[in-house]
Amino acid sequence: MTDNKPPSADAILNGESHATPTGITQQYDLLPKLIPNLDRHLTFPLLEFLSGLEGDESAEVTKAKYELLKQTNMTDYVASLWQEINDSDEVPEEFVRKREEVLQRLSLFTEETKQIDELLNDESVVSNLRSDKVANLKFLEQQHGVTVPMVDMLYDYGRFQYSCGSYANAAHLLDQFRILSTDNDKASSASWGKLAADILTTNWEVVMEEVNKVKETVDTKLFNNPLAQLDHRTWLIHWTLFPFFNYEAARDTITEMFFSPPFINTIQTNCPWILRYLAAAVITNRSRTRNTGAYQKQLKDLVRVVRQEGYEYNDPVTEFIKALYVDFDFEEAQRKLGEAEEVLKGDFFLSSTADAFVEAARHLISESYCKIHQRIDIRYAFWAGSFFFANDMVRSYSAGISLPD
Repeated sequence: MTDNKPPSADAILNGESHATPTGITQQYDLLPKLIPNLDRHLTFPLLEFLSGLEGDESAEVTKAKYELLKQTNMTDYVASLWQEINDSDEVPEEFVRKREEVLQRLSLFTEETKQIDELLNDESVVSNLRSDKVANLKFLEQQHGVTVPMVDMLYDYGRFQYSCGSYANAAHLLDQFRILSTDNDKASSASWGKLAADILTTNWEVVMEEVNKVKETVDTKLFNNPLAQLDHRTWLIHWTLFPFFNYEAARDTITEMFFSPPFINTIQTNCPWILRYLAAAVITNRSRTRNTGAYQKQLKDLVRVVRQEGYEYNDPVTEFIKALYVDFDFEEAQRKLGEAEEVLKGDFFLSSTADAFVEAARHLISESYCKIHQRIDIRYAFWAGSFFFANDMVRSYSAGISLPD
């Protein structure tokens, strides 16, 4: 799916084509870091979120969407963006012509893949397929006249449907292709395409199955260039941000994957900004797993990596971790938490977890403060106009509270 690589971040985000939020959210905006590691279709939801931050969609965001999608087959939508940008009711001839070409190719693909699609939906045929793809192709060729070009047509049709924005159809076709293809490179590309298509249909349970398949391929494939494996892991890390914060059942699995040696090394080497998301996941996991050894190890590992990478990357989320667990500066932790809340609310992946993060972070501050103080100054129990310490913390340490003079 390499032709779906988005335009450069500069092309989308610089100059007139970038409408950014204001203040601290703009300062720590990660869009320029994220876009180069996402498929152009996966980038689109981030721009939609950006337009939501702007209220009424700005002309800059509309231009960014147009630049992003103009090379796809989503001709009707791209034409509507052009009309909006140019304040015109007319549709240029080039869009009309491309739309006709897309419909013609769609009809041709449908006809050319009809036979093999029907075979792969026939239970009597599927029941005879085995794990040996070579044997399967031989069986289908001898019994049903299926050829390698017919199988490859499924791949081309799947990519075409994906470019049209028909993600469910694309996922189906690319999955059918993988069942039969003996071309490992194309099968790997189909897996990435199916993962993207499943993400865009928000089919999270299936997404996690695809994440595991892609991860296994990346881990076991013999890459000619050692940097290629690093790049593939970097892409997978970014793509898994979608289920990471949209599918509760995936949270622990992805957190463990990110902390595994190959992936934490990739984060430190290639994409340290992912520490924002890893930190958010660990902090918000507090209420579920804070008393387990696994959680304490993750928290310890997070603190270590944040401290190591502080020279390379920092934002209010990682600075909160540093203030609380490295410097033990509780006033600074409180200040950074306020900044982190604003940053999280302006982040596509983390906006829905901002409240949970703040609540969990407040408990962690109170826990840490109580652990290292025999007596609690009541002034530290108030922050931002509300009682700061959790009730259970106050009850546990109420005998040691000292009132300020």
